[in-house]
Amino acid sequence: MIVLSWLWGIVKSVLNGIAKVIAFAVILIIILAGIGLISGDGLPSNMVLELDARKSIEDKTASSILDLGQRSLSVMDIVMTLDTAQRDPRVKGVFIRVGSGDLSVPKAEELREALKRFRTSGKFVIAHSQTFYSGGLGDYVVAAASDEIWMQPVSSFFSAGSSTSALFLKGLFDKVEATPQFVQRYEYKNVANMFTQTDFTPAHREATLRILQSWYDSSVDEASTDRSLPRDTMVSVLDNSPVTVEEVKEKGLITHIGYDDEARDAAETKAGDDAEVTEFERYAQAARARRAGPGAPTIAFVHAAGEILEGNDDAPLSGSVDSIYGDVFAKAIREAANDNSVRAILLRVDSPGGSAIASDQILQAVKKAKTAGKPVVVSMGSVAASGGYYISLAADRILALPGTLTGSIGVVWGKVAVGGTMGLVGVTAKELGVGRNALFLSGVTPWNEGQMAKVNQQADIVYADFTSKVAEGRNMPLERVQDVARGRVWTGADALERGLVDELGGFWAAVDDAKMLAGIDADTRVRFKSYPESEGFFGTVSRVFETSSAALKALQGLNALMEAEPVRALIGALDAMPSGRIEFSAKGLPIQ
Repeated sequence: MIVLSWLWGIVKSVLNGIAKVIAFAVILIIILAGIGLISGDGLPSNMVLELDARKSIEDKTASSILDLGQRSLSVMDIVMTLDTAQRDPRVKGVFIRVGSGDLSVPKAEELREALKRFRTSGKFVIAHSQTFYSGGLGDYVVAAASDEIWMQPVSSFFSAGSSTSALFLKGLFDKVEATPQFVQRYEYKNVANMFTQTDFTPAHREATLRILQSWYDSSVDEASTDRSLPRDTMVSVLDNSPVTVEEVKEKGLITHIGYDDEARDAAETKAGDDAEVTEFERYAQAARARRAGPGAPTIAFVHAAGEILEGNDDAPLSGSVDSIYGDVFAKAIREAANDNSVRAILLRVDSPGGSAIASDQILQAVKKAKTAGKPVVVSMGSVAASGGYYISLAADRILALPGTLTGSIGVVWGKVAVGGTMGLVGVTAKELGVGRNALFLSGVTPWNEGQMAKVNQQADIVYADFTSKVAEGRNMPLERVQDVARGRVWTGADALERGLVDELGGFWAAVDDAKMLAGIDADTRVRFKSYPESEGFFGTVSRVFETSSAALKALQGLNALMEAEPVRALIGALDAMPSGRIEFSAKGLPIQ
């Protein structure tokens, strides 16, 4: 008892300490907010925003208590901030750095549209790249939307086209006596091929090559149009890559040769003698307060990014990867539908899918919102495939970027049984169960013939339901749906031709459609109300109040470790392992 009392005393001291820290932080924030109201946002009166697009940029950045205010920019942060900057007379232009080779084509297309929209206000964009790598065409698509493109001397233009690679584990599984068992509907549903094949199947190869060709075509068309170049000139440079910086300047793909500081100086000069270069992140923080206020018409913004999962998010300290929880997002859509101030719902989807059950739960909420009289418009990000398409299909309007990966109307169900593998390393796993199929989801024991028959039966039922809902939601004959389904992934451009989406366009085009359907004048600024509503830092703290400050620091360090590329790659491979549940999933899609 003495020991327990001593431990309880320590716990109470820790809790009291956290409470005092939180109270002090609240007071400090109130004071700083008061100062801000008096003295403004502290930004220069004449500025150029510097945006570093060489960093990894996700459609939505997951917030976490471990970020401690250091959340990185997302695609949507950049798009929204450029809209504010476009209306801010203090902002004269943007200086953007590109060239990491990591920017996917659909992300580049969204940023391209935002930059071109920014320039329509008479403001400039200057881009600088040390080199354009061969990882993909996304970086150059963004740069091409600028007034000026600078490249560093003694560098090369390495972008050569669109490519991808795939990992196949069947040979390894054979060696370690692991048993992959999958059913898929149908031949194009290739998410399980990494476990069951040693090479591309004909359908897998066909679909992937078509995606790469579509990305190549849209990138070349967009870049050559923005640079006012003949398409053949752009193709010639790509086919002869790598090309020297002098050659690409001569061909008209860039406008200047110089270092980043010289390009930055050029941007300052263009903005005026007293101009200051300001970090985009700093401006983005201040920009949130300058958006349309409560008096403007309201559009609910539901940002669904990540894998679709069942249940609730019960891990408030996580956040390195975002997820779409069925309970959370279905509730969010229902709340938006019941909010009398909301004129329309804009659902932003960036997801390869996931749980079929959670996907259906969210789809039902979308249908109820429409029944309640709220227009629903979907804006697709880089990927809205399988379950990501499923939750979108009932919307009044669906917009995709030309490079968006969508469709994948199909089903996959399976598992990898590793009982044999464990035996090879001296581990014996013995399972007991009461009931004929009690071990159905076992990761040790393979399915028997009768169980495989049940798996196939369920896959047929779910596939039939998926395709019938597409037919209903898209007002298409079922036979036509069958032609474009079978698990095949399409780009947004190809999906438009097949009736799976209504229009090609980014976020702001979707906003225009939502305004039209809600009867809001096209020139009227709207207020975005986010669902699910963020609980914020202190809301998160209240959920983990028993965690000590020392533990938080340790977890913050762990969070940074989890973001390291080798660790993320390992987690990604493990994450692709099947759970044994039936899924609408398109994991493993090419990303460049």
